Amino acid sequence: MQAIKTAISLDEELLRKVNSIAIDLHISRSKVFALAVQDFLKVRENQSLLAQLNKAYEDFPDKDEKAISKTMRIKHGKIVERESW
Repeated sequence: MQAIKTAISLDEELLRKVNSIAIDLHISRSKVFALAVQDFLKVRENQSLLAQLNKAYEDFPDKDEKAISKTMRIKHGKIVERESW
């Protein structure tokens, strides 16, 4: 993938910390920013996925779901009864 140059504004203290990390890790400052953005995007994606899962599971089973569950429990019970333990 081709790298694209961009300009950003940072306060001095943040820039010092980024420079320090780049030196400690022996990577470029650009790489520090790229890694930080990748991590940020991954966190956002995970938060979004979690929100979707929470929404999907926030409701209680409706009448049809309860009926299906009851039927499956009965069928499972019959299967278990036939097993020779």
